[in-house]
Amino acid sequence: MQKSNTNNIQDMKVSAINTLTIEADAITSLIDRLDQSFNDAVSFIFQSKGRLIITGMGKSGVIGMKLTATFSSTGTPSFFLHPAEAIHGDLGMLQPDDVVLALSYSGETDELLKIVPFLKDYSSGLVAMTGNANSTLARAANLHIDVKVAKEACPNNLAPTASTTATLAMGDALAIAVMELRNFKPEQFARYHPGGSLGRKLLTKVADIMHSKNLPIVSADTPIKEVVQAMSNGRMGLVIVRQNGSSPTGIITDGDLRRAMENKEDRFFRLKAENIMTSNAKTIKPDIKLSEAEQMMNELKISALIVQDNNEIHGVVQIFDIQ
Repeated sequence: MQKSNTNNIQDMKVSAINTLTIEADAITSLIDRLDQSFNDAVSFIFQSKGRLIITGMGKSGVIGMKLTATFSSTGTPSFFLHPAEAIHGDLGMLQPDDVVLALSYSGETDELLKIVPFLKDYSSGLVAMTGNANSTLARAANLHIDVKVAKEACPNNLAPTASTTATLAMGDALAIAVMELRNFKPEQFARYHPGGSLGRKLLTKVADIMHSKNLPIVSADTPIKEVVQAMSNGRMGLVIVRQNGSSPTGIITDGDLRRAMENKEDRFFRLKAENIMTSNAKTIKPDIKLSEAEQMMNELKISALIVQDNNEIHGVVQIFDIQ
């Protein structure tokens, strides 16, 4: 086992603080170097009729794959092109209207430089992101974005750390700027993330998840004993109180039952549903999005809504069905 150069493993916190400080400084230092090239790159990507092709080798390639996912999920169709694979057939994915974003901190990555002439010929333009404005890649590109850092977080100043963080942050800045130009809405984001929590809330409707079978419904004059039985059988921690017609008159929760048992213990079993129900129960229509149902419950500080349409009770939606 390799010996540690530190006497106390607890001192690694100092190392972590140093790394985080260097990388944070690397990002903030980019702010003062934002220039017209950034604006032009954003406009270039936004106005393109094609896709954004991102390419890079090694650690830059890993950053490029992440940025590809970010652009794609925020309204800019994007693909990652591996430089080594590009010269063996993958250049065929390029189309004349595509924009290429090439990542290389040194700007001298051999595999990338070999395909630069083809990238420029087969696409509408090349944007380079490097730490060397005088590098071969920077000079060959139509636009160059500077991501130079003072030093790496690596104690030997060798392993890409601060430089990859800066590249990632600048790429995110590009993606968000383009996203804002597109006026990209949460609903659009959700369509690209149907399996995620946000997608579910923004795309799913109340009718899709509401409880609609064997609803615990009682009338206003139902004895309290039957109310308890209905709540137990319904297994939702509530009962709907309905009097005339189909519209709900009120709602009784398990909390209402507990408070009635505590405050009206001497006459609890002589009570009826109307004596402990909350009148004017809150309702929602079945075609409302889950996000709106959640917002409504949070604002009202309640945990359930009765689903109603045209004076008919369709079901119940509860907060834990959404979250």
